[in-house]
Amino acid sequence: MIDTLKTFGSLAWRNLWRNSRRTFITLIVVSVGLWSILFFNSFMIAWTQASKQATLSVLIGSGQIHAPGYMDDPSIDRLMQPPDAALTKALNAPDITAWATRLQLPGVVVSEYKTLPITIVGVDPALERKVSSIPGKVVKGRYLKDVSDDGIILGLNLAKRLKTGLGRRVILMSQNVEGKLAEQSFDVVGLFDADKNTEDFYAFTGRTAEQAFVGLKNQIAEIVIVTPDTVNVDTTVKNLQAAAPKLDVKSWRKLSLFLAASDTFMQGFIYVWLGVVFALMAIGIVNTQLMTVFERTQEFGLLRALGMKSRLVLLLVAMESAVMIGVGVLLGIVMAAATIWWLSSGVDLSAFAAALEMFQGGQVLYLKYQPQAFIQFSILIWLLGIIVALWPARRAAKSNPVDAMRRLT
Repeated sequence: MIDTLKTFGSLAWRNLWRNSRRTFITLIVVSVGLWSILFFNSFMIAWTQASKQATLSVLIGSGQIHAPGYMDDPSIDRLMQPPDAALTKALNAPDITAWATRLQLPGVVVSEYKTLPITIVGVDPALERKVSSIPGKVVKGRYLKDVSDDGIILGLNLAKRLKTGLGRRVILMSQNVEGKLAEQSFDVVGLFDADKNTEDFYAFTGRTAEQAFVGLKNQIAEIVIVTPDTVNVDTTVKNLQAAAPKLDVKSWRKLSLFLAASDTFMQGFIYVWLGVVFALMAIGIVNTQLMTVFERTQEFGLLRALGMKSRLVLLLVAMESAVMIGVGVLLGIVMAAATIWWLSSGVDLSAFAAALEMFQGGQVLYLKYQPQAFIQFSILIWLLGIIVALWPARRAAKSNPVDAMRRLT
């Protein structure tokens, strides 16, 4: 059997180049098809990671902890105490990179020209730098110094709408602990540049400064956590739930449904693309192989007349297809690897910043090799290509020796 395979292997390789043009066409179809699958898989993964990082790093983090009911009614009546010893121990676990406490309350900002609704966020600046990208997005002025800093950080677009700016004073209004309207003036010490939604609806000040503003002692609205990409955030959430069973602990998938849906879609898109590409490849492979079989009907008939069994004819044609598709797969792997290497330093999409902001996409994509995908999709394409080529091979195996002899005469 091994000798037969060796003989048929060399014979199959020779037969492929009897019509080099047709072989090259098939190689192009297979290699380009596999290249597109491997490249788009890496591109989609990079897009998903960049979008996730761009969105989660602003305010959401990997997960958040709130008092029960706060997410449905984020008011001053649904706050919680700072983390106790058990929760603090869980928050300091190795699978959590950083965490921070915040006080978020709905309010109103008033300038000399306009009044707009906002969410007032009191933060600990030192911890916030570890969990949020907002501190690094301050483009004018400065970020907050400490928890008692009573300056205010506004978004560029919000400042534009309010017709105010750096060094000006605005008035914040929000409900206090007595159920009355608290009102206090804050100096604008910094302006940040983020997505339009964050710029328009969030303003930042020191946590204790906001607590004093509304008459609170040490209550907070949320705890935000950040975990490494390699950590299963659902496991982390379960550990936090065990440490604080009376609190509402959610992962980013529960907090940002749009991002979670986009992540799921991106993961499934590559398989849709695989189906489309394979359908096109199947058409090309079947057409070229059928043409080869029709042109070699006389050859196959003579082989049958000389005593070759039909299953050996089937094996010969199948091996030709396997070798040809295998070479195409190798070319596709090389092309995909070269393309990903070329773009690994980053694909800058900042020219499409407005559209990316709408879809919460990252502006720089870093493509990486996906060894598992390279192996999985390459083998899958090779096997599917062989299966498709079995139909022409089966027709070749049915060649009639009598028809071949008639064509000779």
